[in-house]
Amino acid sequence: MCLAVPLRVTAIDGDMATVEMGGVIRQVSLILTPEANVGDYVLVHTGFAINVLDEEEARETLALFAELEEAGRRVAEEQAASAQDTATEPGRDEPR
Repeated sequence: MCLAVPLRVTAIDGDMATVEMGGVIRQVSLILTPEANVGDYVLVHTGFAINVLDEEEARETLALFAELEEAGRRVAEEQAASAQDTATEPGRDEPR
């Protein structure tokens, strides 16, 4: 499975771009997307901008990533709470 992330182009120098998301800044190649401009969102996979996205599509994708992150956090918290409850259950010598 491959994952590509939408990032905003903040600067371009030749066929390289500086991209940013949430304060994280990276350099990516624009060799596959020479039409990208500063301010555009590009879909980045393994250091290459592979597609230019419109802002609405990029924001929708980022919102989905945020929802997945939150769901993962909730599952981890529930698992930790369940493990804690099992470990401290009265009358049990061993956790389940």
